[in-house]
Amino acid sequence: MILLPCPWCGPRDSDEFGYIGEIGARPDPRTTTPEEWRDYLYMRRNVAGWTTERWYHRMGCRRYLTVERNTISNQVRSATDAAVQVDEP
Repeated sequence: MILLPCPWCGPRDSDEFGYIGEIGARPDPRTTTPEEWRDYLYMRRNVAGWTTERWYHRMGCRRYLTVERNTISNQVRSATDAAVQVDEP
């Protein structure tokens, strides 16, 4: 079980959330190539360790969160409002 600390609702089981995916830099649509778009849409780093992800609290406050999570232990370092800008990996 992954326990996610929702900034608005408090700690909740991950079953209440929808996993959106890893956060990555979005290419400029005016200058990107089809290969860059494909990589952005479908390729993931899939690291073993700390990663920054986007989650949606679908069975709670219905807000988006930015979560720093260790993919090996499922330990969560932080969970913040997704509207707040984060440094991209």
